[in-house]
Parts: sequence; C-alpha cells; structure tokens
Amino acid sequence: MAVLVTGGAGYIGSHMVWELVDAGEEVVVLDRLSTGFEWAVAPEATLHVGDVGDSALVARIIAGHGIDAIIHFAGSIVVPESVADPLGYYENNTVKTRSLLEQAVKGGVSHFIFSSTAAVYGSAGLEPIVESASLAPESPYGRSKLMTEWMLADTAAAHPLRYTALRYFNVAGADPRGRTGQSTSGATHLIKVAAETATGKRASMQVFGTDYPTPDGTCVRDYIHVSDLAAAHRLALQRLRDGGGNLIANCGYSHGYSVLEVLDSVRRVHGRDFAVGTGPRRPGDAASVVANSALARSELGWVPRHDDLDGIVAAALRWEEILARKNSSRD
Repeated sequence: MAVLVTGGAGYIGSHMVWELVDAGEEVVVLDRLSTGFEWAVAPEATLHVGDVGDSALVARIIAGHGIDAIIHFAGSIVVPESVADPLGYYENNTVKTRSLLEQAVKGGVSHFIFSSTAAVYGSAGLEPIVESASLAPESPYGRSKLMTEWMLADTAAAHPLRYTALRYFNVAGADPRGRTGQSTSGATHLIKVAAETATGKRASMQVFGTDYPTPDGTCVRDYIHVSDLAAAHRLALQRLRDGGGNLIANCGYSHGYSVLEVLDSVRRVHGRDFAVGTGPRRPGDAASVVANSALARSELGWVPRHDDLDGIVAAALRWEEILARKNSSRD
C-alpha cells in the first residue's frame, strides 16, 4: 500500500515526503507545481504533475498505486490574498478538497490526514488555544479550511474513512539535512521573509501593525519547526493504521514569540542588522495565536525535537544559502 501526498512538492509537503521515505513508506506525490518544485520531491517518491481537483487523475492514482492513505497539503495559504480573492480560496481549498474526498471514498482509501490551520480559531486571545475553543475564523482562508474539517467529519460519519486534521500554527525552518526548505518566490512567512532580507535577497521588509494588544504591540505566533510538523503527520498516520479514531489536534509548541522577538533572533543568529520598516495592520491578522498542543502529544506520542527559536532561524538561514547555490547552478 502507498501514501498519496498532495502538494508534496511544496514547502511542508516535501518535508512530509522525505519523512515518509525515511520511514520506508511507498510515497506518491500529486502536485501541479504552481508553488512547488520537482527537485524538492524525494527521488524515491513517484511524482504525478496535476491538480487535486482532477477527479479522473486522482481516481487513476488511487487505483494504480493502491493508495491506502492520503495526506492532503495542496491548497492556498496566504491570509491577505484570501481576503482579496475569497472565491479563489473556496475553489482551491474547499471545492477541490471535496472532489479529492469523493475519489478517496470511491477508491476505498481508509485514512485521510488533513493540513488544517490555527486560523480556524480567529482572535482567541493570548492564552494557548485548546481544540475545544470557539471556532471563529476571520479570513476566507480560515473559513475554507474549517469547511473542509466539517466535510471530513460528515464523510467519516457516512463512509469507512477515518481522519486526522492537524491545525498548524506558524511553520518555519528547513530540513536539518538540507534536502528541502521554503523555496517559493514571494513567500509571506515571517521567518522566511526575515531570512531573505538578512541575506540580501530583499532590500527591506515591513512589520505590519505595531498597535496590537500584545506586550510589544506586534503579533504573537507559535513557531513550529517543519520537521517536527512532518513527524506529527507520520505519527498520525501510524495511529490511524493502528485503529485510532478521528482526531483534530493542534500542532505548535504552546508558547509564542512576537514579530519583534523573531527579528531580534534573526539579527542575533545572522550576526548583522537589516532594514525593517513598519506599516498598517494586514486584513485578517489576529493579535495572538498560540497552541495548546497537549492533545497531539498525548494522542500521537509526539515529542518535538526542534523547539528553539534561534535553531529554527538558523535552519532557515542555512536554507537560504543552499537555495542560492541551487538557483545559481540552474542559471
């Protein structure tokens, strides 16, 4: 049996593929390469270039590879972009996932792991958020992901498919072995943007909003190393295969850092200053989003190995050097 990873050529998806390959799994990737890269896919995996909304293609992949589990990353992820293009986000994140789920049911797929988001909570306050907190997404991005969680619950109630939805907090860093990392041009993740600015790939960057109700006025987020997140998915798959029931769980470290604290870390690790301006708040940004990850730790047996902001920043900076060499060699 094989695992289908949608979006497996992208940032988080490519780390997931390496995690599965390292564990001896047979892995199949479906990615349209809109933001992902063929070179980021582990060579041991089979890559199909296409869209998760292509029902005929998905059906052929499920049948042809004997897929027993799907780990679904493919989707759009930029909050301000979702505010500007809500219908695009509902199409790509919700409608296409509905199509994928339909083919999973028809193809007899037993297990489904979904890449959800802390954005389903909205502005929940400074305290670590538990999974039972009120769900009040403040952007089409968050709402599109919550709709998929609802579809999963309804599908699992009607069909023999069990699922796990992992609600990510802020993913950062890169593979410790330098095999993959955040490579998308124009990425909006704070640590990625700061690393690009520190290494001269951007002339400057902006802090969006300095008047939030947080200790220093900037947004607070829970930053999780991408390798720890990939490990949580692998453990979630193992749990489902062992007979575990449906689960929704947070993936974060249960403590947060402000934007200014992150920038201080980048300066400290990189050893040099870089240009930072300030601007107004962006639509859809919550003041503070920090996980209570006790459920993931207890249910999955998940023990994070990279819970260190400076270490995450160092991994991101190393990846910028590796990526520069990769890009130079292709020129």
